[in-house]
Amino acid sequence: MDTVREGIRAGDIERGRFDRLICLACNMELSMQDDPEVVGTIMACPSCETRWRDL
Repeated sequence: MDTVREGIRAGDIERGRFDRLICLACNMELSMQDDPEVVGTIMACPSCETRWRDL
């Protein structure tokens, strides 16, 4: 699982209006998932289910 910053640099996601993250493969806004076993927040695309870690 890559970080959000790596996803932005790779062109997989971008910051849209109001600094919300958008998956460029699906054009869907990412949703936040809080996993207590992982440091940080997990950002996931509801359509393609790709996940990124936000530290």
